Amino acid sequence: MENQELIKQVTEKAQRWLTPAYDAETQAEVKRMLENEDKTELIDCFYKDLEFGTGGLRGIMGAGTNRMNIYTVGAATQGLSNYLNKCFKDKEQISVVVGYDCRNNSDKFARISADIFSANGIKVYLFDDLRPTPEVSFAIRHFGCQSGINITASHNPREYNGYKAYWDDGAQVLAPHDTAIIDEVNKVTVDDIKFEGNKELIQIIGADVDKVYLDMVHSISIDPEVIKRQKDLSIVYTPLHGAGRVLIPSSLKEWGFENVNCVPEQMVKDGNFPTVVSPNPENAEALSMAIALAKKIDADIVMASDPDADRVGMACKDDKGEWVLINGNQTCLIFLYYIIKNRIAMGKMQPNDFIVKTIVTTELIKAVADKNKIEMRDCYTGFKWIAREIRLSEGKQQYIGGGEESYGFLAEDFVRDKDAVSACSLLAEICAWAKDQGKTLYDVLMDIYVEYGFSKETTVNVVKPGKSGADEIKAMMDNFRANPPKEIGSSPVKLIKDYKALKMIDAQGNAVDLDMPETSNVLQYFTEDGTKISVRPSGTEPKIKFYIEVKGEMGCPKCYASADAEAVEKVVAVRKSLGI
Repeated sequence: MENQELIKQVTEKAQRWLTPAYDAETQAEVKRMLENEDKTELIDCFYKDLEFGTGGLRGIMGAGTNRMNIYTVGAATQGLSNYLNKCFKDKEQISVVVGYDCRNNSDKFARISADIFSANGIKVYLFDDLRPTPEVSFAIRHFGCQSGINITASHNPREYNGYKAYWDDGAQVLAPHDTAIIDEVNKVTVDDIKFEGNKELIQIIGADVDKVYLDMVHSISIDPEVIKRQKDLSIVYTPLHGAGRVLIPSSLKEWGFENVNCVPEQMVKDGNFPTVVSPNPENAEALSMAIALAKKIDADIVMASDPDADRVGMACKDDKGEWVLINGNQTCLIFLYYIIKNRIAMGKMQPNDFIVKTIVTTELIKAVADKNKIEMRDCYTGFKWIAREIRLSEGKQQYIGGGEESYGFLAEDFVRDKDAVSACSLLAEICAWAKDQGKTLYDVLMDIYVEYGFSKETTVNVVKPGKSGADEIKAMMDNFRANPPKEIGSSPVKLIKDYKALKMIDAQGNAVDLDMPETSNVLQYFTEDGTKISVRPSGTEPKIKFYIEVKGEMGCPKCYASADAEAVEKVVAVRKSLGI
């Protein structure tokens, strides 16, 4: 009976898409779904509206209210336009940047968005072709815009697309604007969307912005002399069919690297991502073609950017000459270690410099910062929070780098989102610096472990689909709060951080307030043996995530295998005590 009621609701909703407000192609697609005896597709496409969340939109492409299409994108852009016209009503000319990646329909959605902005009296700087997400962030500040959007679904599978909204500081939208924009978007009906653009308000941009941006990226090089000595460093790079192809090889060349080998099959712009199962540089499979080329030419480093070129994955040779992946925590650690160590060595470090990491990222970064007397800040997951720290300290303190465990890093402050263009360039410099000393990137990582202690990070995703799953996840979090563990992996819990209550509680029950910008449904446990557990329900998927970090010691660079084996045992014990 419940299913019949749902079918009735989605049928009524779908029939409203058979009116002249929708184009013939959309109407035909909806009609096909309505006539199909199997109503599964119809239900999935219409059972809810694709939500404009705090980061924008993301969903599967197709007809329907729960899909990415010109009408859901149009409503988002119309709502954002309405909000901009309210917020900046005294401004003579409101302006925005519109960018897009390689995905199917990305260019189409970008052009339609540009038309809608312009129809609402807003000037648009529209990129002439696909560009990396960080360049869109840069361009917003470069042109003094009030907002901007990028059409991308980052590293999601090929059937997805998305819509990222930015504010005037080049960062993704934060409170109070995030919820206010959502309110405006939710008010929009299809008849409100102004699809007829004003071409006079649309300015095409491209190579001129590329040059300024790449010059700025080049300015963050710490040791240009080491690059001159190691200009033949053998680099293999792949954009995984995405936006990195436009700028990353050019950036490496501008930094002085002369031996850059791109994976030819993956330099082709293609939203179907034909050479990979998923265009995610976190996955070993996505780097397989690049590693095959690296083996063939005996390269020094492999790097891959995701479709919108904001995240970087990497691989290097270990002490046995085998290619191994460097995970997101290790990547962030290597970047910040190099920046701190070499800024100090070259006399570039200033007393007011600071770095940022997210609360679920490895605590080894704090050990590096503390030992070198550099301020380190913790923030929530997501680069909008790192951008917030930069904004709060603008003109007072200098941001010199920050990142998160999910393969995002930002080495500069003129961009306010993670940046694979600068990250790939800086990574090549780190490899050159290592090679100059007869070392590899792997050796650098071993040196860090020996000096600052060893840590192993593991993420466990517990998937709980559907409404019953959501209820289970809520019950799990409620239980952790009502019955906090006294011991994890046979080590006593010495500290609990509850970001929902914004309290930090020690083993004696003493509580102090946590200084964070807002609440978040995250719990953290710190044990006496240095283990850190972070528990966080996913905001976008039906799962609860456990971030586990265990500590160890490495007496020498060759002791990695034994330290890792001990850490694996600790992780097993932690999982057992948490029941995951």
